[in-house]
Parts: sequence; C-alpha cells; structure tokens
Amino acid sequence: MSFRFLTVCCLLIFPLLTVTDVADAADAKTRILMLTQSKGYTHGSVKREKEQLSPSEIAMIQLGKQSGLFTVDCTQDAAADFTKENLQNYDIVMFYTTGMLPIKEADLQYFLNDWLKQKGHGFIGFHSATDTYKSYEPYWDMIGGSFNGHPWTAGNTVTITVHNTDFPAMKPFGKEFQVKDEIYQYKNWQPEKVHVLMSLNMEKCNPKRPYQVPVAWAKDWGQGKVFVNNMGHNPSTWTNPAFLDSVIGAIKWIRGDAPAAVPVNPELSKQEDAKAAAAVKAAEKK
Repeated sequence: MSFRFLTVCCLLIFPLLTVTDVADAADAKTRILMLTQSKGYTHGSVKREKEQLSPSEIAMIQLGKQSGLFTVDCTQDAAADFTKENLQNYDIVMFYTTGMLPIKEADLQYFLNDWLKQKGHGFIGFHSATDTYKSYEPYWDMIGGSFNGHPWTAGNTVTITVHNTDFPAMKPFGKEFQVKDEIYQYKNWQPEKVHVLMSLNMEKCNPKRPYQVPVAWAKDWGQGKVFVNNMGHNPSTWTNPAFLDSVIGAIKWIRGDAPAAVPVNPELSKQEDAKAAAAVKAAEKK
C-alpha cells in the first residue's frame, strides 16, 4: 500500500489530525519518506491491522505534527514509492524494514551513491533496518552492519551506556538508562567507519557477551548523514518520550539545526570489547 492512500487514511484513522492540520504541516521544511515494508519477519511495530497504520507509523506522523519540524509519508510498497523520481520529494528516508526489498537496482544505487550523499539529505534506520539487504555490501556498508541474532529478546530489560551525551539524538537518554527492547548483535560491523553513540553495558546485562554490542551510531555519507538506532522492536518503545525526543534530535542533526561532528571512534569499540570480555570473565568466576 502506498503513501498516497495512507495520506487519506490518516485523516480517517486519526480524528485529531484535521484537513487544515495536514495542509499546515505540508509547509514544514523537512519531508520524510518512511518505508516499513517487511520481506522477512514482520515486527509488531510495523504491522498494520485492518488497513490502519502501524504503531511506528502513527508515532512518526504524530511526532511530526507535534514538533512542527517534518511531515511523513508512510509506505509499504517500495517498488512503487522508492524510486529515483519519488525520492526528489524528500529530505530524509526512514527504514524499519526486513529482507531483500523490491527496489530496482538502479533506484537503490541512485539512493546510495547520489541522493543520500547530497547536503541536507539523511537516512534514519530503526531496529531491523540492519536486517535488510544483509548480503548486499553497498547497503550494509552504508548502514554500518548487519543483523546477526538477538540474545537480548523483547522481554529483556537491558542497560545502555551513552558514549556521546552531547549528540542531539543522545541527550534525551542521559549517561545511562534501562529499556525493555530487543537488541541486535552484528556482523559486517565496521567500527572504523562509524561514530558509536551508545552500547550495551555488558556488566549490567544478561546474557553477557565478550564483545561490544553497539545500540546506536552515526556517520557522514558524502555530504549526507546516517543515523541508526537498534531500538524499536517493542511497540511500547514508540511511546517512550526519550526515544521520540531522540528521533527529533536525529532529524535536527540531519537538517543542520543541531550541528554535531561524528568522527569515527574505533578506539571506543576496542575499549568496549575489553570491558565486555572482563564482564564475562567476572561472571564466570561467581
């Protein structure tokens, strides 16, 4: 189903959004295309029930209206809407996706090598965006890594350490926080190409693993920007004020309203690897 139909649906499903409201919001500077198509596991946060929008889509539409910063068009039809022509209508692309999406090779190459590298453009990946195109190196090179299991399931409460509390999308979380959400570990992980923003605190998490598990990171991509946050599996995350404020921070960073440098920090990943290994050894001695 394409975003064109959903624009009408939004008015029917959400009585708080009037025709006037939508017209006013259309004047916002930032235009976002949110793709929530699943070609693998379909998460509850992107599942539509009886033609209604999913929890993540609802959250982003409402957040755009409340903040006044952006508008969102939601689609689960990549073949129709993720095209070179249609990308001209947007500043930011959001992915909450899985699998090999039905995007034409030429359109995907244009997105990765041209559109996304333009100043003012950005990509925001939520949760399973890293469980997308796992065998397609140009994509995982852009996004930073590929899903490789989730020992920390949806019912686990994990402790997360924030490494850069000054980054706009990290300020809402403070130096450390706990959340109940499903956390991924990664393959094709390239710490030398990203700025890690937060990781699992392995001393306080169960199960423990002897290596760093990044939770969010950012990177420059040409003149464009990439932000990835593993969180978002549980629908409850999409009503979490800190998480929603983090999304606002990421959008402001991409817009240029909240400038922040994102130098690669592989030394931090090495330090986190060492801490995680020590935490596992300490646990084994108990």
